[in-house]
Amino acid sequence: MTGEHGIGVLKRRWLGAELGARNHDLQQRLRQLFDPAGILNPGRAI
Repeated sequence: MTGEHGIGVLKRRWLGAELGARNHDLQQRLRQLFDPAGILNPGRAI
């Protein structure tokens, strides 16, 4: 998975299969920790 300049957006639908539910949840929680207001890259998968 890559997130460089929108390439990751094209692969978003396969993110769950690639990461697994546990890792995807961890990444979401880390994002919430470091960006609680959701202002960094809003609307992105991770």
